[in-house]
Amino acid sequence: MTVTTLQHGDYIIYVDESGDHSLESINPEYPLFVLSFCLFRKDVYVEKVTTAVRRLKFQTFGHDMVVLHEHDIRKRMGAFSRMGKTLREEFMEALSDIIDQADFTLFAVVIDKRRMISQYARPKHPYHLAMEFGLERLFRFLRANGADGRLTYLVCESRGAKEDSDLELEFRRICNGENYFHCPLSFDIIIVDKKTNSEGLQLADLMARPIGLSVLRPDQPNRTKDILEKKYYRDGNGRKEGFGLKLFP
Repeated sequence: MTVTTLQHGDYIIYVDESGDHSLESINPEYPLFVLSFCLFRKDVYVEKVTTAVRRLKFQTFGHDMVVLHEHDIRKRMGAFSRMGKTLREEFMEALSDIIDQADFTLFAVVIDKRRMISQYARPKHPYHLAMEFGLERLFRFLRANGADGRLTYLVCESRGAKEDSDLELEFRRICNGENYFHCPLSFDIIIVDKKTNSEGLQLADLMARPIGLSVLRPDQPNRTKDILEKKYYRDGNGRKEGFGLKLFP
């Protein structure tokens, strides 16, 4: 399949991860690898989502060059180190409202690395496996919405030259037909620097860890969890498991 000959689709997908892909050194406090996929209609993304995020940045920082990384916010690093309690609470409330009101569809893959290595003699690379599961679910969504015949881009953050090269090879393999559906998938991938000021990537980043925590510690208060519950792709019976959320193994 030559995807470059396809007409561009109406959707754009932003991808980010939480946790690392190592199967040799597993953090017992967070033994998960999470890949979150945020799917937007391009018109909604351009006209509403990016505007809302940039407006909040201008209101809070006076400019829109701050990149919203969940780790930096949580650890109070960079621009977030200078925030007082009141400003921080106002910012977090406004950011939660933006995510709540944003029109997007969420897909996530959560891999428990401890269970994976205990059940499989030769476990697959967690990132590559999560990408495969995610692409299959995204394809199901696009097919259900009559958009599977047009080119849809996934935007991912760079993780290093070798990692990016390996990911692109795996991505091409999956899209060329080595997938659950045994057919070509009309996706293409864009890998960008982690410092890229993309609203879509920042939103995907902000969701990945809360998704993992909601699986790891489902009874723990998680203010993002209730918002994200409304965003997951679901089947006709309202089920997210296996559709918008894939747990493995």
